[in-house]
Amino acid sequence: MNRLASVLLAVAVVVLTAVISAATAGKLARLAGASYPNALLGAAAAFVTVLTLAAAIATALSELLT
Repeated sequence: MNRLASVLLAVAVVVLTAVISAATAGKLARLAGASYPNALLGAAAAFVTVLTLAAAIATALSELLT
């Protein structure tokens, strides 16, 4: 498989995972009785957290593999 295709596939999987976790966090916040702005803030925090974790893992792996 082409290296560019592998990178694009990995990025797509990470972004999709971040979107799913953000949607889940927002829905759970609304079910718990949070207002829409607070639920949106929780969803945004979950989205950013997943992307930050993926970036940290990618950095650690790149240092180990090179």
